[in-house]
Amino acid sequence: MTDSASPDLNNTGISQTGTYMNELAGVSIVIPAYNEERGAGPVLVELLELLDRELPGIPHEVIVVDDGSKDRTAEVIEEHVGGRLRLVRHPINKGYGAAIKTGVSEAIHPWILITDADGTYPAKHIPELLAHRRHFHMVVGARTGPKAAVAMLRRPPKYVLRKLASYLSRQDIPDLNSGLRLMRKDILERFENILPNQFSYTTTITLAMFSAGFHVKFVQIDYLKREGKSKIRPIADTIGFTKLIFRTVMYFDPLRVFIPAAALFLLASLAIGIGSYSITGQVMDVTTVVLFTTGFQTLMVGLLADMLNRRLP
Repeated sequence: MTDSASPDLNNTGISQTGTYMNELAGVSIVIPAYNEERGAGPVLVELLELLDRELPGIPHEVIVVDDGSKDRTAEVIEEHVGGRLRLVRHPINKGYGAAIKTGVSEAIHPWILITDADGTYPAKHIPELLAHRRHFHMVVGARTGPKAAVAMLRRPPKYVLRKLASYLSRQDIPDLNSGLRLMRKDILERFENILPNQFSYTTTITLAMFSAGFHVKFVQIDYLKREGKSKIRPIADTIGFTKLIFRTVMYFDPLRVFIPAAALFLLASLAIGIGSYSITGQVMDVTTVVLFTTGFQTLMVGLLADMLNRRLP
């Protein structure tokens, strides 16, 4: 488990007092569902039983967003609708992130907890996440427990992406895109314009929280084998996540991207200049100048982007 920064300090402009500091503050549980007729029923049964048993004193609601499912997902969910559980339906499939945004807009409580309808995230971990909200803006269930059923083929790209994100955000990130996490509603609303409608929603909010200086805690959880077919596209989504990591970090801290890129070009120009002279007795003038100029221009663009980023509210 890792924490970010000190829990008692806040320079983000988001209040640390009032409702959010109350350990009994209400929580809205948002569950996006798309073609999850096999997993949705058992997930809701397990969740409702846990809420009755573990959270009797905390106001809560469950919002399931059927994201244009083409199977019997909505029918399965409707069997549990009533009282604290609501079903919201998208007429067409809009994406994982869009479903979460809909749930957030419908939520009545100040805290948002998201989980999946495929049975991969055990509900037993929810009280663990809630226990830390007094001091953190977001609590993430990191899939690093002894029962973490992550497919072997997905582990190498996930590791590379996690290390890249950790470097660019200057934070240790055990799990970049876990779908079980607790977040403050006001912060999600603040970042809504940069949060995507697809699977990269969780990756973006993780990087945004760190880059903006919010306090994040990772809690080790188990991750079970899913019910039904995964919607992840390994190659396309890995490429998309990589672009997203760079774009999000550039949004908050552009120099973290531009300085290494500029340094690479400048060092390459120096290496080629010295190398060509030592081998042939002549400097590769054109190549050296082009690399040096590219590096210098990259650095200037980065400084300009950083200046604009700091001037904007």
